[in-house]
Amino acid sequence: MKHARDSSFVDRSPRKPLYVQVVTQPALHGCWSVNISETGIGLVAMPRGGSGEGPREGQELEMAFSLPDSHVRIRVRGEVRWRHDTEGAEGETVTALGVAFRAFEGSDRVTLVRYLLESALHVAVAYAADSQMRIIRAALEGHARLGFAQTPLEVQALLTRGDVGVLLVAGWDEVQALALVEQLSARRMDEVDTTGTTPPSDMAARIVYCAPAPPERLIGLFNSGSLFRALGPAPDEEMVRQAVLDAGREYGVRTEQRRMGLELERNLLRERALTSGPATPAPSGSEGPGFSSPAMHRVMELVRVAAPHRVAVLLQGETGTGKEVLARIIHRMSGRGDVPLVVQDCGALTETLLESELFGHVKGAFTGAVADHPGLFVLADGGTIFLDEIENTTPNLQAKLLRVLEGGDVRPVGGTQVRHVDVRVVAASNRDLAQEVRAGRFRADLFYRLNSFTIDIPPLRERADDILSLARHFLEMFNRTLKRSASGIAPDAEEALLGYVWPGNARELRNVMERAVLLSQPGEMVTRRLLPPALVANLRPAGNSVEGGLKARMEQVERDLIREALEQHGNVLRRAATALGMDPVTLGRRARRHGLWKG
Repeated sequence: MKHARDSSFVDRSPRKPLYVQVVTQPALHGCWSVNISETGIGLVAMPRGGSGEGPREGQELEMAFSLPDSHVRIRVRGEVRWRHDTEGAEGETVTALGVAFRAFEGSDRVTLVRYLLESALHVAVAYAADSQMRIIRAALEGHARLGFAQTPLEVQALLTRGDVGVLLVAGWDEVQALALVEQLSARRMDEVDTTGTTPPSDMAARIVYCAPAPPERLIGLFNSGSLFRALGPAPDEEMVRQAVLDAGREYGVRTEQRRMGLELERNLLRERALTSGPATPAPSGSEGPGFSSPAMHRVMELVRVAAPHRVAVLLQGETGTGKEVLARIIHRMSGRGDVPLVVQDCGALTETLLESELFGHVKGAFTGAVADHPGLFVLADGGTIFLDEIENTTPNLQAKLLRVLEGGDVRPVGGTQVRHVDVRVVAASNRDLAQEVRAGRFRADLFYRLNSFTIDIPPLRERADDILSLARHFLEMFNRTLKRSASGIAPDAEEALLGYVWPGNARELRNVMERAVLLSQPGEMVTRRLLPPALVANLRPAGNSVEGGLKARMEQVERDLIREALEQHGNVLRRAATALGMDPVTLGRRARRHGLWKG
């Protein structure tokens, strides 16, 4: 795998709906893409092994899928940013995942970017007569790519290509046109595919109807959600253009809302799990789940100082260090714990969707806004809102956040009325916001408003005392949630956990323990055999003592420096070599010798 992306880079390119089958390793049965951008992909799957099949959050997976039209095969490695498992209508497990791209094979990234840049709204046109074809072509030239079909089989072939957003049903044959619409509607409502050979049934193109039909039939189809708009059999160019473009925008908004809904539901379930178990840290004197190191004791002292006051708190630390856990502890210690904590990842949405999600919108504010939405600040009134990855917000949105922080006034998108809210804000950043301000990527006034109380969270590699206590905490938690009975951690596993550098921090440790508990037999201790092979293969040598000899110590120092440089620069060898002041060829040879590079 090559062309690894810098993990600090956040692409603002919009997601494009794409429904094609995806082959993954670890395997996920019935896996299809939902949408895609330059930096990631949304997946849905129907795992045969239930929620235990496939990768967990923070773990990597290999993916391969074909692009429509060219059928070029894309191969890419990614990291699961979030995963949500639900039970389907027939009792089967339905899994949704958000995956961030990490490294593409060969020139596949270039191929994907070219596809995204060149892709337009794809419209399938069914049964159009010659006169209708001319109007449709003239109306949509330069706005959409058209595919024409005259038989049901041809229509089906177009709809299964993977990126058709709108189906325009035309022609003068009323029976044929209505039969197609009702067939597609019945398929969406009734089919539950457990074979994994077709895309999710609710991921359907929006239908614009341009054929004759009795008014009562059209009303029934509208009420069932089968039609987006009906224009009659002889619409003019402007009517066709407006209806199709509106349908395409609504299609994109709805698919993104579905993805957001799955992620929000998953966050809600996590919130309930964190607040309901006996391992939940108590507001009194608890040091948090598995926090044993002096560094985290100091962090908890700062948390206890800040929690009772309305002051904004900024949590800074690497990905996976536990910022969301601390935000929940602050919320519970704040006296606002009877109101739910509202969590929003600011790096997961485009600016428009994030603004609507945070501040709400009024009906008709944009295409697809079919009802008023209050927004997360209003929903969090009286409580706390946690804004994760706040460094990824745009300057325009930062200005609006500043107004809310300073005055508590929220105005929804498209609205004129302002609502006052009392919300405690806890923000988190994976980067040094002061450096982001100096670089001109973050507003100084918002930074100073958030910077009134900053808590820096050290990475797990700098607080080794937390490793085993966190591991035991996670073991107890997963015994409870997964209904397992792992009896503890064996000495060989403890040695391995202490000998690993934990680039993914506490989140990676959490995933390792979840895997180990899942693999354990009833009453079995977690041994090194149950740990991931990649972890065992990348342990630091036991030469931390003088007996290890100078050469072994120097080898370890070199290995740690190379690993750190590669991690900081997204596994891009050339960038890591520049940072270390080395020749890329020399760095590549030494990285391969240490097992850190396979290029």
